[in-house]
Amino acid sequence: MSAQPSLEKVKAYLLNLQDQICSRLEQEDGEALFVEDAWDRKEGGGGRTRVLTNGKVFEQAGINFSHVFGDKLPPSATALRPELAGRNFQAMGVSLVIHPHNPYVPTSHANVRFFIAEKEGEAPVWWFGGGFDLTPYYPFEEDVIHWHQMAKDACDPFGKDVYARYKKWCDEYFYLKHRDETRGVGGLFFDDLNEEGFEKSFALMQSVGDHYIKAYQPILNKRKEIAFGERERDFQLYRRGRYVEFNLVFDRGTLFGLQSGGRTESILMSLPPLVKWRYDWQPEIGSPEADLYENYLKPREWF
Repeated sequence: MSAQPSLEKVKAYLLNLQDQICSRLEQEDGEALFVEDAWDRKEGGGGRTRVLTNGKVFEQAGINFSHVFGDKLPPSATALRPELAGRNFQAMGVSLVIHPHNPYVPTSHANVRFFIAEKEGEAPVWWFGGGFDLTPYYPFEEDVIHWHQMAKDACDPFGKDVYARYKKWCDEYFYLKHRDETRGVGGLFFDDLNEEGFEKSFALMQSVGDHYIKAYQPILNKRKEIAFGERERDFQLYRRGRYVEFNLVFDRGTLFGLQSGGRTESILMSLPPLVKWRYDWQPEIGSPEADLYENYLKPREWF
Protein backbone atom coordinates (compact mmCIF):
# COMPACT_ATOMS: atom_id res chain seq x y z
CA MET A 1 0.00 0.00 0.00
CA SER A 2 1.49 3.35 -1.00
CA ALA A 3 2.24 6.01 1.60
CA GLN A 4 -0.37 8.66 2.31
CA PRO A 5 0.53 12.14 1.04
CA SER A 6 2.39 14.23 3.63
CA LEU A 7 1.70 17.93 3.15
CA GLU A 8 4.17 18.76 5.93
CA LYS A 9 7.04 17.03 4.09
CA VAL A 10 6.21 18.76 0.82
CA LYS A 11 5.92 22.18 2.46
CA ALA A 12 9.23 21.80 4.32
CA TYR A 13 10.98 20.85 1.07
CA LEU A 14 9.48 23.78 -0.85
CA LEU A 15 10.41 26.38 1.78
CA ASN A 16 13.97 25.05 1.87
CA LEU A 17 14.17 25.07 -1.95
CA GLN A 18 13.15 28.74 -1.99
CA ASP A 19 15.86 29.52 0.60
CA GLN A 20 18.57 27.63 -1.33
CA ILE A 21 17.84 29.22 -4.70
CA CYS A 22 17.63 32.73 -3.23
CA SER A 23 20.99 32.24 -1.55
CA ARG A 24 22.71 31.01 -4.72
CA LEU A 25 21.29 33.83 -6.85
CA GLU A 26 22.29 36.49 -4.32
CA GLN A 27 25.85 35.13 -4.51
CA GLU A 28 25.77 35.40 -8.31
CA ASP A 29 24.45 38.95 -8.22
CA GLY A 30 26.93 40.14 -5.60
CA GLU A 31 25.07 43.38 -4.88
CA ALA A 32 21.31 43.19 -4.46
CA LEU A 33 19.38 41.02 -2.00
CA PHE A 34 15.92 39.48 -2.13
CA VAL A 35 13.22 41.40 -0.28
CA GLU A 36 10.57 39.19 1.32
CA ASP A 37 6.89 40.00 1.27
CA ALA A 38 4.80 37.60 3.40
CA TRP A 39 1.11 37.62 2.53
CA ASP A 40 -2.18 36.04 3.59
CA ARG A 41 -5.03 34.98 1.35
CA LYS A 42 -8.50 35.94 2.55
CA GLU A 43 -10.04 32.63 1.44
CA GLY A 44 -7.30 30.56 3.10
CA GLY A 45 -3.54 30.23 3.07
CA GLY A 46 -0.81 32.61 1.99
CA GLY A 47 2.81 32.64 1.01
CA ARG A 48 6.11 34.44 0.89
CA THR A 49 7.15 36.29 -2.22
CA ARG A 50 10.81 37.23 -2.62
CA VAL A 51 11.89 39.71 -5.26
CA LEU A 52 15.32 41.06 -6.17
CA THR A 53 15.31 44.16 -8.38
CA ASN A 54 17.96 46.30 -10.08
CA GLY A 55 20.88 44.15 -9.04
CA LYS A 56 24.24 44.00 -10.75
CA VAL A 57 23.24 40.85 -12.68
CA PHE A 58 19.46 40.62 -12.30
CA GLU A 59 17.04 43.25 -13.51
CA GLN A 60 14.35 41.31 -11.67
CA ALA A 61 14.28 37.89 -10.04
CA GLY A 62 11.17 36.63 -8.30
CA ILE A 63 10.88 33.44 -6.24
CA ASN A 64 7.46 32.75 -4.81
CA PHE A 65 6.29 30.16 -2.28
CA SER A 66 2.54 29.78 -1.81
CA HIS A 67 0.26 27.45 0.11
CA VAL A 68 -3.41 28.15 -0.56
CA PHE A 69 -6.55 26.23 0.29
CA GLY A 70 -10.29 26.52 -0.13
CA ASP A 71 -13.54 24.67 -0.52
CA LYS A 72 -13.88 25.02 -4.29
CA LEU A 73 -11.35 24.56 -7.08
CA PRO A 74 -11.21 27.25 -9.79
CA PRO A 75 -12.32 26.45 -13.37
CA SER A 76 -8.71 26.15 -14.64
CA ALA A 77 -8.17 23.18 -12.29
CA THR A 78 -11.42 21.35 -13.09
CA ALA A 79 -11.59 21.98 -16.86
CA LEU A 80 -9.73 18.73 -17.61
CA ARG A 81 -10.87 16.95 -14.43
CA PRO A 82 -14.60 17.57 -13.90
CA GLU A 83 -14.65 14.87 -11.19
CA LEU A 84 -12.83 17.32 -8.88
CA ALA A 85 -15.67 19.83 -8.85
CA GLY A 86 -17.10 20.22 -5.36
CA ARG A 87 -13.97 19.06 -3.52
CA ASN A 88 -11.98 21.23 -1.16
CA PHE A 89 -8.34 21.68 -2.10
CA GLN A 90 -4.85 22.61 -1.00
CA ALA A 91 -2.19 23.78 -3.44
CA MET A 92 1.42 24.58 -2.65
CA GLY A 93 4.44 25.29 -4.75
CA VAL A 94 7.52 27.32 -5.54
CA SER A 95 7.63 29.25 -8.80
CA LEU A 96 10.37 31.52 -10.05
CA VAL A 97 11.28 33.65 -13.04
CA ILE A 98 14.69 35.27 -13.50
CA HIS A 99 15.14 38.26 -15.83
CA PRO A 100 18.86 39.20 -16.10
CA HIS A 101 20.15 42.55 -17.37
CA ASN A 102 22.55 41.00 -19.88
CA PRO A 103 20.90 39.80 -23.12
CA TYR A 104 23.52 37.02 -23.34
CA VAL A 105 22.14 35.49 -20.14
CA PRO A 106 18.84 33.66 -20.77
CA THR A 107 15.66 34.25 -18.85
CA SER A 108 14.78 31.15 -16.85
CA HIS A 109 11.68 29.77 -15.18
CA ALA A 110 11.06 26.90 -12.77
CA ASN A 111 8.07 25.64 -10.87
CA VAL A 112 7.35 22.68 -8.60
CA ARG A 113 3.94 22.16 -7.04
CA PHE A 114 1.58 19.81 -5.22
CA PHE A 115 -2.23 19.66 -5.31
CA ILE A 116 -4.60 17.66 -3.16
CA ALA A 117 -8.40 17.67 -3.49
CA GLU A 118 -10.50 16.01 -0.81
CA LYS A 119 -14.12 15.05 -0.17
CA GLU A 120 -15.57 13.37 2.88
CA GLY A 121 -15.97 9.62 2.43
CA GLU A 122 -13.74 9.49 -0.67
CA ALA A 123 -10.03 8.92 -1.19
CA PRO A 124 -8.05 12.13 -1.71
CA VAL A 125 -7.02 12.99 -5.26
CA TRP A 126 -3.48 14.40 -5.37
CA TRP A 127 -0.72 15.06 -7.85
CA PHE A 128 2.63 16.77 -8.38
CA GLY A 129 3.62 19.00 -11.28
CA GLY A 130 6.48 21.21 -12.31
CA GLY A 131 9.47 21.66 -14.57
CA PHE A 132 11.92 24.26 -15.78
CA ASP A 133 12.56 25.97 -19.10
CA LEU A 134 15.10 28.36 -20.62
CA THR A 135 14.47 31.41 -22.80
CA PRO A 136 17.68 32.69 -24.43
CA TYR A 137 17.97 35.80 -26.59
CA TYR A 138 21.47 35.16 -27.96
CA PRO A 139 21.78 31.41 -27.49
CA PHE A 140 24.92 29.26 -27.18
CA GLU A 141 24.41 25.65 -28.19
CA GLU A 142 26.71 24.38 -25.42
CA ASP A 143 24.52 26.15 -22.84
CA VAL A 144 21.37 24.56 -24.21
CA ILE A 145 23.01 21.11 -24.20
CA HIS A 146 24.11 21.63 -20.58
CA TRP A 147 20.58 22.73 -19.62
CA HIS A 148 19.05 19.63 -21.18
CA GLN A 149 21.73 17.38 -19.70
CA MET A 150 20.74 18.59 -16.24
CA ALA A 151 17.09 18.01 -17.11
CA LYS A 152 17.94 14.47 -18.20
CA ASP A 153 20.02 13.88 -15.05
CA ALA A 154 17.01 14.94 -12.96
CA CYS A 155 14.78 12.38 -14.67
CA ASP A 156 17.07 9.39 -15.34
CA PRO A 157 16.78 7.76 -11.87
CA PHE A 158 13.03 7.47 -12.44
CA GLY A 159 13.03 5.64 -15.77
CA LYS A 160 14.81 5.81 -19.09
CA ASP A 161 11.86 7.34 -20.94
CA VAL A 162 10.99 10.04 -18.36
CA TYR A 163 13.22 12.81 -19.75
CA ALA A 164 12.01 12.24 -23.33
CA ARG A 165 8.35 12.42 -22.24
CA TYR A 166 8.76 15.51 -20.09
CA LYS A 167 10.95 17.26 -22.67
CA LYS A 168 8.28 16.71 -25.34
CA TRP A 169 5.59 17.90 -22.95
CA CYS A 170 7.61 21.06 -22.29
CA ASP A 171 8.10 21.74 -26.02
CA GLU A 172 4.35 21.39 -26.55
CA TYR A 173 3.29 23.36 -23.48
CA PHE A 174 5.62 26.40 -23.82
CA TYR A 175 4.45 27.00 -27.37
CA LEU A 176 2.92 30.23 -28.66
CA LYS A 177 0.29 29.04 -31.13
CA HIS A 178 -0.34 32.53 -32.49
CA ARG A 179 3.39 32.96 -33.25
CA ASP A 180 4.13 29.36 -34.31
CA GLU A 181 7.23 29.28 -32.12
CA THR A 182 8.32 27.83 -28.82
CA ARG A 183 8.85 30.22 -25.91
CA GLY A 184 12.50 29.20 -25.74
CA VAL A 185 14.58 26.03 -25.83
CA GLY A 186 12.44 24.06 -23.41
CA GLY A 187 13.50 21.74 -20.65
CA LEU A 188 10.98 19.76 -18.62
CA PHE A 189 7.26 19.99 -17.93
CA PHE A 190 5.07 17.49 -16.10
CA ASP A 191 1.70 17.48 -14.40
CA ASP A 192 -0.76 15.02 -12.82
CA LEU A 193 2.12 12.94 -11.43
CA ASN A 194 0.82 10.33 -8.98
CA GLU A 195 0.86 6.89 -10.63
CA GLU A 196 4.02 5.73 -8.82
CA GLY A 197 2.67 6.55 -5.35
CA PHE A 198 3.47 9.47 -3.07
CA GLU A 199 7.10 8.79 -2.11
CA LYS A 200 8.40 8.14 -5.63
CA SER A 201 6.37 10.99 -7.15
CA PHE A 202 7.63 13.36 -4.44
CA ALA A 203 11.21 12.22 -5.06
CA LEU A 204 10.90 13.01 -8.77
CA MET A 205 9.48 16.47 -8.03
CA GLN A 206 12.38 17.11 -5.63
CA SER A 207 14.91 15.99 -8.23
CA VAL A 208 13.49 18.48 -10.74
CA GLY A 209 13.50 21.26 -8.11
CA ASP A 210 17.09 20.50 -7.07
CA HIS A 211 18.42 20.36 -10.64
CA TYR A 212 17.13 23.80 -11.65
CA ILE A 213 20.01 25.73 -10.05
CA LYS A 214 22.54 23.13 -11.29
CA ALA A 215 21.24 23.80 -14.79
CA TYR A 216 21.06 27.61 -14.60
CA GLN A 217 23.94 28.79 -12.43
CA PRO A 218 26.80 27.64 -14.74
CA ILE A 219 25.18 29.38 -17.73
CA LEU A 220 24.65 32.54 -15.71
CA ASN A 221 28.22 32.47 -14.46
CA LYS A 222 29.66 32.00 -17.93
CA ARG A 223 27.65 34.72 -19.70
CA LYS A 224 26.97 37.51 -17.18
CA GLU A 225 30.17 39.48 -17.97
CA ILE A 226 29.81 39.46 -21.79
CA ALA A 227 29.81 43.02 -23.15
CA PHE A 228 26.62 44.10 -24.94
CA GLY A 229 25.25 47.24 -26.55
CA GLU A 230 22.00 48.93 -27.45
CA ARG A 231 21.22 46.51 -30.28
CA GLU A 232 21.34 43.44 -28.02
CA ARG A 233 19.38 45.17 -25.26
CA ASP A 234 16.73 46.28 -27.75
CA PHE A 235 16.31 42.73 -29.05
CA GLN A 236 16.10 41.35 -25.51
CA LEU A 237 13.27 43.77 -24.67
CA TYR A 238 11.44 42.88 -27.89
CA ARG A 239 11.73 39.14 -27.22
CA ARG A 240 10.55 39.60 -23.63
CA GLY A 241 7.21 40.52 -25.19
CA ARG A 242 6.79 36.85 -26.12
CA TYR A 243 7.25 35.93 -22.47
CA VAL A 244 4.45 38.30 -21.50
CA GLU A 245 2.18 36.95 -24.25
CA PHE A 246 2.64 33.37 -23.09
CA ASN A 247 2.15 34.10 -19.40
CA LEU A 248 -1.03 36.11 -19.89
CA VAL A 249 -2.64 33.98 -22.60
CA PHE A 250 -1.61 30.37 -21.98
CA ASP A 251 0.07 29.84 -18.62
CA ARG A 252 -2.00 27.51 -16.42
CA GLY A 253 -0.35 28.71 -13.22
CA THR A 254 -1.26 32.33 -13.95
CA LEU A 255 -4.85 31.35 -14.76
CA PHE A 256 -5.16 29.18 -11.64
CA GLY A 257 -3.73 31.93 -9.45
CA LEU A 258 -6.04 34.64 -10.77
CA GLN A 259 -9.14 32.42 -10.83
CA SER A 260 -8.56 31.13 -7.29
CA GLY A 261 -8.33 34.67 -5.88
CA GLY A 262 -4.57 34.45 -5.46
CA ARG A 263 -2.37 37.43 -4.79
CA THR A 264 -2.07 39.38 -8.04
CA GLU A 265 1.33 40.93 -7.27
CA SER A 266 2.85 37.50 -6.62
CA ILE A 267 1.19 35.87 -9.64
CA LEU A 268 2.37 38.59 -12.03
CA MET A 269 5.89 38.92 -10.62
CA SER A 270 6.93 36.67 -13.53
CA LEU A 271 6.50 39.58 -15.94
CA PRO A 272 9.66 41.46 -16.96
CA PRO A 273 10.04 45.04 -15.67
CA LEU A 274 10.78 46.41 -19.17
CA VAL A 275 9.51 45.12 -22.51
CA LYS A 276 8.91 46.33 -26.09
CA TRP A 277 6.53 45.35 -28.87
CA ARG A 278 6.97 46.23 -32.55
CA TYR A 279 4.66 45.88 -35.49
CA ASP A 280 5.71 43.02 -37.80
CA TRP A 281 9.40 43.11 -36.89
CA GLN A 282 11.65 40.59 -38.68
CA PRO A 283 15.33 39.79 -38.00
CA GLU A 284 17.93 40.50 -40.69
CA ILE A 285 18.90 37.43 -42.70
CA GLY A 286 22.15 35.94 -41.38
CA SER A 287 22.12 38.01 -38.18
CA PRO A 288 22.61 36.69 -34.63
CA GLU A 289 18.96 37.53 -34.03
CA ALA A 290 17.94 35.36 -37.01
CA ASP A 291 19.97 32.49 -35.51
CA LEU A 292 17.55 32.39 -32.56
CA TYR A 293 14.51 32.13 -34.85
CA GLU A 294 16.03 29.63 -37.27
CA ASN A 295 17.78 27.26 -34.88
CA TYR A 296 16.24 27.54 -31.43
CA LEU A 297 12.52 28.37 -31.54
CA LYS A 298 11.36 24.98 -32.74
CA PRO A 299 11.67 21.70 -30.85
CA ARG A 300 15.02 19.94 -31.28
CA GLU A 301 16.77 16.92 -29.84
CA TRP A 302 19.88 18.28 -28.12
CA PHE A 303 21.86 15.05 -27.74
